[in-house]
Amino acid sequence: MPDTNDHEKKTDRMRLELIRHGQTDWNLHDQLQGSSNTPLNDTGRAQAHTAAALLAPYDWAAIVSSPLSRARETAEIIAAELGIELGAAYPELIERDYASREGTVATSKIPDEPDEDFPDIEPRESVARRGIGALEDIRDTRLPLDGDDSNIVVVCHGTIIRFTLSAILGFEVGHIDNAAANTVEWANGEWRVLTVNGAPVEEIVRSDA
Repeated sequence: MPDTNDHEKKTDRMRLELIRHGQTDWNLHDQLQGSSNTPLNDTGRAQAHTAAALLAPYDWAAIVSSPLSRARETAEIIAAELGIELGAAYPELIERDYASREGTVATSKIPDEPDEDFPDIEPRESVARRGIGALEDIRDTRLPLDGDDSNIVVVCHGTIIRFTLSAILGFEVGHIDNAAANTVEWANGEWRVLTVNGAPVEEIVRSDA
């Protein structure tokens, strides 16, 4: 019979480093990428190596990612550089779907919900829900049953990171930089955001005050 405390042990403590993939040519030209499968460019590959250097001083159990090639290649570069396990690709981590607007340059603010300019984009609530769900899936499948702390690098996309962090924090998070680190911790039964674009979250709160 399973130990009745297994869930408490499994969800004891975990730190996730959310990394936006490196640059692509569509990033360079401000084109909406969404679920389109665009590759890294040379700058993006260099950014992935820079991210690996920033992560190198710490211990990581594994790196996981979105299945889109720009995120997966970023994860592959970091995994090889750090000598850590390249783990699963999680479909929930795919970027916000911009549907018919993918490949275009937005000339107006992108709304939270579809409107006449963006008639078929994925609603913000759906993106945030996927993001939180992905964190929970990673937590439930990667955190050791003995309760030991576990640190996982998660490579995905700017908008899903931004919406997920905003949902956890309860206030708006701004632009997420390519290959920047955003730290999220699971502890005492809840998610906490520790850093955004490498800056302590307290600085983000003060700047919005």
